[in-house]
Parts: sequence; structure tokens; C-alpha cells
Amino acid sequence: MARPKEFKEIILDIEDGVATLTLHRPDNMNAFTGTMMYEMIEAFDITDANDDVKVVIVTGHGDRAFCAGADLSAGAKTFDYDARAGDGEKGRTESIDVQRDGGGRVTLRIFESLKPVIGAINGAAVGIGVTMQLPMDIRIASDKARFGFVFNRRGINPEAASSWFLPRLVGIQQALEWCYTGRVFPADEALKGGLVSKVVPHADLMSEARKLAREIADNTAPVSNALTRQMMWRMLGASHPMEAHIVDSAAIYTRGKTPDAKEGVMSFLEKRQPTYPVKVSDGMPGFFPWWDEKEFEWIGNK
Repeated sequence: MARPKEFKEIILDIEDGVATLTLHRPDNMNAFTGTMMYEMIEAFDITDANDDVKVVIVTGHGDRAFCAGADLSAGAKTFDYDARAGDGEKGRTESIDVQRDGGGRVTLRIFESLKPVIGAINGAAVGIGVTMQLPMDIRIASDKARFGFVFNRRGINPEAASSWFLPRLVGIQQALEWCYTGRVFPADEALKGGLVSKVVPHADLMSEARKLAREIADNTAPVSNALTRQMMWRMLGASHPMEAHIVDSAAIYTRGKTPDAKEGVMSFLEKRQPTYPVKVSDGMPGFFPWWDEKEFEWIGNK
């Protein structure tokens, strides 16, 4: 097992093609801070750049919490970013940084990941602890997990781009019920509402997540996964299926000529495990990315 860097509030382990990012504030139920935000963003930069990483698992340290939401130790100033910047909070000194929602910066970075992302939700996940999960591709929950979109009970509003992600995952009716009430609900309700793909006994959570990660890492082409991930997520906002057809056509035409496609067919015919040679770092097709990047624009004074 390799640790590419020592962080303060997360742990990043890489072993046999699978990266495990663990939120690690054991004395604070892994509550979210500005430091954790920057470290998570950097961790995804590392996993994207490492061709040995085929899948990323995100989980929390311990048995109690995945992430208990924003660290509330600043009291009434918790969500007053101007006041906290005045106190010298790291990373909250430039005006553009103060104005940007930190949870959203994390979810947007996960959204851009070139590797499949699995959430292994090991305990309480409220506020940013649940909204950071939304751009993860698959979420598996422990039977001890609890979820809560508690923002309206704290006098704020859903963040981390969850107003985009959540209705697309669970539908507008379920999304609004959970956000309007702000209640904390059990894993079974999360499963019924479509927030998680399965609920497993707590002791089996990581083995189930690793089993799924291994199925992906051992059988599928990394470049195909990178393309598929962005195609699926970005087409959620497409206005017509022709947009998907255009990208599908370019992708299948380009990928069909690569050694990966040849290996995929021959390994199937020869009944053996595939070994895909094309790397994400230098093997993405020339049309990638096909979208125009969106830039942050402050509208708070309008």
C-alpha cells in the first residue's frame, strides 16, 4: 500500500489499482473544514494523474460518521465567510475565495474526476457530509449510516451544487422533501429514495466497496471509464439526444481504432483477463473535452 502524500485531515492510500480516500478527523466525526476541502481537491488531482489508479473509494474514519457536516466550532460565524476571513482562516483571504462555497468546490472536482468514484458511507452523513457524495458514481451504505440535508434547519440552504445533483439522482419530489424537512433519515430510506445503491451490514461495507472496485479495475478499460463517466454525467443536462449521439459517435469511432478495442475483443474470444494498454494520462481521444468549461461568477451583489 502506498501513500503518495501525508495529509492533515484525510488519508489517501493506493493499492493494486484502487485509491481509498478516508476523511480523517477522528475527534470531530470527520467534520468538514477548509483544510479538508483543499486536501480532497488535491487528492483527486493525484488520483487523476496516476495511471495506476483505476477506481477511487471515498469513506470516513471510524464507525460513527462518514462526515458530520461542516465543523461548527466557529459558532455563529460558521457560515459567515467574511467574518471568518477576517479571523485569518486559511484560504479565505481573497474575495473570490470567500464568496465561493467550499463544498461546491469539492463536488465540482469530484464531478471532473477521470476515475470512477465509489462512496462507502460508514456512518452519519449530514450537510456537506451527504452533498459531497452526490457526484460520486455509486454509493454503498452501512446499515449504521444516516443521512440529512439539514441546511434549512440551520438557516442556510442546500450547497455543494446539490440543487443540480440531488434532483437528478432521486427526483425533484424526493429531493425537496428531504431538503424542506431537513430531517435525518436511516440508510433504508436512502435506499428506497434512490440515494444509495445498496445497504450492507456495517462490517461488510469496505469489502463490498472493494469488491465492486475490483470488478471495475480488473475488467474494464480506464480510458473507456473516463469517457463513460463524463458522457453520462454531462448528458444529464443535454437538451436533446442528438447531443449524446454526436459524442457517442466520435467516441466509438476513435476508441474502435485503439489497442484497447482490439484487446477487449481478443481477450473475450480467447477467454482470458484483459490487459488494456492505453493510459488516461495520454490516451484520451483528441475531441476530449468536448464541452466548454464553466467559470465561477459572483452574483451575490445583484
